[in-house]
Amino acid sequence: MVDYLDKINTRWSLVKSSCLKVPILFLALYGFIAKAAYASYFSLDIISTLNNVQQLLMHIGPMLSAALFVLGGIFYATGQLFPSYKRASLLTMAIDIIIGAIVVAVLSVASTNLAIASTHLLSNLTSNSL
Repeated sequence: MVDYLDKINTRWSLVKSSCLKVPILFLALYGFIAKAAYASYFSLDIISTLNNVQQLLMHIGPMLSAALFVLGGIFYATGQLFPSYKRASLLTMAIDIIIGAIVVAVLSVASTNLAIASTHLLSNLTSNSL
């Protein structure tokens, strides 16, 4: 009796797994077709996207950099109050935050030049390829 139930359970598990494969296949095909149809209606405008990223960096970058500098200073000052093993971890964290603030400041200042260079490069590529 146990062997018979094992055979039924094995067959039932094979039927369940094969029945799940067909809807998953159709769902994947529908996703690919819908994605292709959606992409055909909207074109990807890289130059306007780069301009939007540049504007975002120009507005948010300096504020984020200033906030990171203040946060790094707070961690540095707090680290001076603790014993040496805790001080080392807090000072390392403060230095890492300050380096991140410097990187954000440099990227937000250089975003204008980077956007101009990439727009010039992309406009040359698109005009030469047509």
